Amino acid sequence: MDAQDVPQDGNATLGGHRKAVYARGAGGAIVAVESAGWEAEEIVTLQAVDVFDAYAEAARARVVAGLSSPLEYWMYARRMDIATFAQSCGVWRWRIRRHFRPAVFARLSPKLLKRYAAALGIAPETLRTLP
Repeated sequence: MDAQDVPQDGNATLGGHRKAVYARGAGGAIVAVESAGWEAEEIVTLQAVDVFDAYAEAARARVVAGLSSPLEYWMYARRMDIATFAQSCGVWRWRIRRHFRPAVFARLSPKLLKRYAAALGIAPETLRTLP
């Protein structure tokens, strides 16, 4: 795509911010160009947000039923999947899945809870409850 062809439709999901995209400049070199986003990008982003909201509500139901720990709810509420969450907190995916079990979650160390809470951007006390 040429630099002058970069879409500037606007994207409500960017919150008024602009982002850099790469395009071919006048001399043929690849350059960073500011973009306000475009309609297709906004539609796809909103669909992804809806999917994570559905995952969070399903996780909430499992927590209320005693089938899962609040960790699963908070992970989806913060729009992360297991791979992203594992990478952001530095814990193996299989351990995180294990910590979704309420009995295992109840025995987690304060140090690990603090690590999870930091990755989720919430207080460790909040991690043990649902909003």
